[in-house]
Amino acid sequence: MIETKNIRISLVAARVNAGLKQREMAEIIGVDTTTIHNWENAKSEPTASQLRKISEVSGIPMDFLFVSAKS
Repeated sequence: MIETKNIRISLVAARVNAGLKQREMAEIIGVDTTTIHNWENAKSEPTASQLRKISEVSGIPMDFLFVSAKS
């Protein structure tokens, strides 16, 4: 049995699962494409409100989204 609380989905996987390119996700969220790239490569992190939008667009609950720690 899989414990769902341990499942995390990366921002890249959430975007791809939604069938969106970085440019399309950026337009929907209201940020630059570079921002999406930086989030997906752990160079920066989305704010709580931006993460909420990602959740809405991707259909993945916020609790399941994984945001990489900055390196």
